[in-house]
Formats: sequence, structure tokens, C-alpha cells
Amino acid sequence: MTAGNKTVLKILASAAVAFGLVVTAAPALAAGGAKHPRSGGFSFEGPFGTFDQGQLQRGYKVYREVCASCHGMNLMHFRNLGDPTGPFYDSHYPNPNDNPIVKALAAEIQVADIDSETGEAIRRDATTADRFPNPYPNATAAAAANGGAAPPDLSVMGKARHDGANYIYSLLTGYRAAPAGLQIREGQHYNPYMAGDMAPFWTGDPDHVPPGGFIAMPNPLQNGQVTYDDGTEATVDQMSKDVAAFIAWSSDPHATARKQTGLGVMIFLILFAGLTYASYRRIWKGVAH
Repeated sequence: MTAGNKTVLKILASAAVAFGLVVTAAPALAAGGAKHPRSGGFSFEGPFGTFDQGQLQRGYKVYREVCASCHGMNLMHFRNLGDPTGPFYDSHYPNPNDNPIVKALAAEIQVADIDSETGEAIRRDATTADRFPNPYPNATAAAAANGGAAPPDLSVMGKARHDGANYIYSLLTGYRAAPAGLQIREGQHYNPYMAGDMAPFWTGDPDHVPPGGFIAMPNPLQNGQVTYDDGTEATVDQMSKDVAAFIAWSSDPHATARKQTGLGVMIFLILFAGLTYASYRRIWKGVAH
């Protein structure tokens, strides 16, 4: 065996040892991680999925009556509720600012403004042009009101978390009593779907660290907490799915249009490929090549 071959074998052997160490260490690194989100069976999943308008309407109701007291959606305007694929879209009102339902929903909310004549701070009914109001004047106030942890903005939460809608759905339905042996401080809540590492707080078997992490937000949902206009039973599971769908829509309101455009492009490319091949066969028919 030449010196060059021996060198190559040494390199391969070292790589194999390193690979073996990585594979061996992988389970230890993964121990205590969050559980994989459960599937909510959402209608908008997949390349041909679309949003269920009824579910979006229920989801907005859950957000407005439950979540909005702590979480803002700074990128959302009331007029967005009447956009195509939105929860209150009506083809009779292509301009969402003219949609009477959207106008009524906006008028239910008071927003801060400045009196144009006196310059004094006032409160007024929101219009379709207004953003969703933030429950806190700034991040410091938000953190102070929630034990030092400012509630995150939900505008793009469906895109900010892996498997967004399923993650939100699983988190909202995942609150559990802390396992025996898990040290948990006041103001913390255990959730197996929350990212974290329980090893430093686990006094039990080190090979069986519970999954998940601590979350400052207490369980926000209880059965019957809202009354759905369509008569759907407001269970925790149902409300979690609905608000997760609404947040997913607000995070990517053009998802359906993008899917439809992509489908049209794929159909065009397939037809174009077929015409190109047919032309090729016709032009070169009978020509040896």
C-alpha cells in the first residue's frame, strides 16, 4: 500500500469516528426538546388548500375577545378583514373599506388619537383605516404587566414558528400539570410544546427528561369562553384551532392567491413542454440524427 493510500485511509477512518461521535451525541442533544406539534387538520394546508372563511371569522372572535387583551397585531388593519380570502370578504364590496361588517367591527374598538383642534389626546371609534390597537403603550409597559415577559406580537406568528398553525394549536391545547420532579417557579407554566430544556430543572431520571419548556402565559382558554355566532361549540380544542387559523391567515393573507398562481404556472409549463416536444418531433421527423 502506498503512502498516499495510507493517508486517505487515515482520513476516512477519522471521519468515520467523528460521524459516530455525532450520531451518538445526537440523542443527548435532543433530550428534553419540545414535542412535535399535533396536526390541526387545517383546510389551508397543502398545495391546494384554502382558508375556511367560517373558521377565520371564529378565529377573529377568539383573538378579539381573548388574545387581544395581551397580544397586539401591529401589521393588521381593520380593512384587511375584508380582503379577498379574509374572514369577512364580500364580493359585493371589492373595496374592503366599504364593507359594512368591517366598518361595524372597527367601530366596536376605541383607538387613541389627537384632537385636531385642541391637540389633546382623545379616544375615538376605530375606522377601517386604523391598525389593530396594541394593548400596551410600549414594550416596557407590556413586560411590566406580565411578570417581565412582554407578550409577542401575533401579526406574523404563523410564519415565525416552525409548523406555525399546528404549533399555535398544540401550544394552546398543551398546558399540563408539571411532572413530579420538575422544579417550577411561580409565574411559570409547563407546556410540552414550548421550546426549552428541562434538564437543569429536572430532579428525576436524567435519561427521561420531560419534553417542552416553561411559558409565562397562563392557559388563556376555557370551554365556553366565547359564543360563536354560527352556533359552533366553543371548546378549548375548537377555539385553539380557530384562532391558530386566523393567525396563520394574518401571517400570510396572500397564500391562497400564491398557490393558485403557482398551479396556473405549472399547468402552463406542462402544456408548453408538451407543445415543445410535439414541435420537435414534427420538425425532425424522418431526419436521421
